[in-house]
Formats: sequence, structure tokens, C-alpha cells
Amino acid sequence: MRWGRALMWAGAGSLLLVLAAAGTLCLSSGCTSIGYLAQSAGGHLGLLSAARPVEQVIADPATPEALKQRLALTQRIRDYAVSELGLPDNRSYRAYADIHRAAAVWNVVAAPELSLQLKTWCFPVVGCVSYRGYFDPAAAEAYAATLAPEGWETSVYAVPAYSTLGFSDWLGGDPLLSSFIQWPEGELARLIFHELSHQVAYAEGDTVFNESYATAVERLGGARWLAERASADAREQYQRFDQRRRELRALTQATRDRLDALYRGPGSEADKRAGKAAEMARLRAEHERLKRERWDGYTGFDAYIARSNNASLGVQAAYHAWVPAFEALFEREGRDFRRFHVAVQQLAGRPRDQREAALRALQP
Repeated sequence: MRWGRALMWAGAGSLLLVLAAAGTLCLSSGCTSIGYLAQSAGGHLGLLSAARPVEQVIADPATPEALKQRLALTQRIRDYAVSELGLPDNRSYRAYADIHRAAAVWNVVAAPELSLQLKTWCFPVVGCVSYRGYFDPAAAEAYAATLAPEGWETSVYAVPAYSTLGFSDWLGGDPLLSSFIQWPEGELARLIFHELSHQVAYAEGDTVFNESYATAVERLGGARWLAERASADAREQYQRFDQRRRELRALTQATRDRLDALYRGPGSEADKRAGKAAEMARLRAEHERLKRERWDGYTGFDAYIARSNNASLGVQAAYHAWVPAFEALFEREGRDFRRFHVAVQQLAGRPRDQREAALRALQP
């Protein structure tokens, strides 16, 4: 299914941050040139200009009935995010935009040939981030191509939604998008919870902290929504896909761990290249085994596996590294979302070394 690959990244959809910097909207994944800034601002403003309040779209006789039902579902999810999960009560996800394309933006990530450490770009306001986003997929591919001669392995992947950290609330907030509106109920809820979380706590320049926190909220909140508000069919559909996703993550995590040990080890570069080739072949073979033995031939992750490299494996880690620590913090705070968010905000305000030491202490 089309949404299968996108969901590999953050569990409920990847993220691209868009902020107001120096009075101009600018993608946090880069403002290093006037051209890049122009496409960032223009792309985001174009998206906002396409948005209409959900109630207007639902009331429009031209709106298909199926879309009306999905939009009504999003508003129930949105209300639940406020009342039960302590997420912001603002204008985000109260409007809808048909963007007539498969994704909101396309992210570029890069890593060295023999390392999983992602390349970073540093900018005002947001600090350093490990991805660079484009509203035009051809532009993303073109930029990725410029990195290859410098020795970087690159990955370009579709991003169904992004967050402006609440900075665009005065413009109408972050809208619901056609790129994800038809996702299964459990995935739709998780995506909304994930993106709203970025408006609660944000540690400048710490992608792993920010994404792991939002992923923890989407998991915890998504499970609560499914248990309390979703139909039995929605729960069954979610469970079937999530089981495959968990098994694939376990597979890619094991691959990352072995590659990391290989790259950090004492072998020669030639030995490491040979070991890397063997690990990637093992990844593909294990994926085929899962498809054959456990997934009834499901092909939703084929493209991701075929293009897997250090960059794509590295970016996955950014969304999950601290998730167990955040889940432990949630338990420590009595499974109370509001207390949990306050504790995370306090962590976000601490120096990075102190923040990471606290998370290590929580990590199971």
C-alpha cells in the first residue's frame, strides 16, 4: 500500500519542521541559499493557501461523502488529543488542504560510506538538524545528487506531514493534508498526536530527543485511542500492520547494530566494505523470509529495503533511540500525559549532556 513506506520512518509519519525565522517562513532543514529559502517559504505558504476550515469542507455539497466522514473522524481525534492527551488546543488540524501530490515534502538525509552518523545542517532558531526538506521531489533528488561526489550515501523519502511547532497558528495552524487523510484510523491518530507533540516540547538542535518524544506520544496516545474510541475493525487493521512494522524494525535495528559495531571496529576499510555488503544482503534475505513466512507476501516495505543504506538506516534511529526512556518517564509520571509533558519540557530546557544523562538513566 502507498502509505506503507512512509510509515517506516516515525511510526505515524515523518516530520519536517517549518519555523518563522527573521519574519520569513523557513524550513528547519535548511536556509543556506536564497533559492532554498524561496522554495521553503513558497511551498509552505502555498500549502496554507489551499487549506479551508474542516466545517466548510464538510458542508460543501461537492465534497465526497467518504472525505466528509474522514474529516469528521479527524476532529474527534483532534478533540481527544486535547481532552485526554494534554496536547495543544489551537488551530492546527482544524483545516484541510488537498495538495494534489503524494507527500507534503521530501526529505534528504546523508551518511558516510562507513558510518551511520547522519550529516547535519545548522541554522538559526532551530539549531542543527539531520535532514533537509524540499517541496519538489525533483529538487530533493537533485540536491542529494550533489552530495554523492563528496562521499555521502543519501536517501530521499516522502514526508506525509510536518509541524511548524505552533509558530504558524496565526496563519491558521498546521492543516490536515490529502497526503494522509485516507490512512487507517490508528495511523491517522498516531500522526496527529506525533505532530502536535512537537508543539509541546522542542530541544533546539536535538533531533533524536524531539523525534523520540513525539514517537513515544504517538505510540502511547495511539494505543489509548484505539482501546477507548476505535472500532473493532480499526483495531484489527492496525494490529495487522503494526505487527509487520514492529518485526521490520527489529530486523533493521539488528542490522544497524551489527553495522555500527563493524564500522567502529578495527578492520580495514576493505574488510568493512565486505562486511557491509554481507549485512545488506542478510537484511534483504531476512526481509524476504518475513514476507514469505509471516506477512502473506506483503510488499509494502519492498522499496524501502531495496534502497536501504547507511542514510536510511541512520534516520530511523533518530525516531526511536530514546522512545523506551520516554515511555519509562510516562510510567514514572503515573501515566498522566500532562505531568509527562511537563517533565519532558523540563528535560528539553536542560543542557544536552544533562538531558542525555537523564534519559540514559531512564532507558530500560
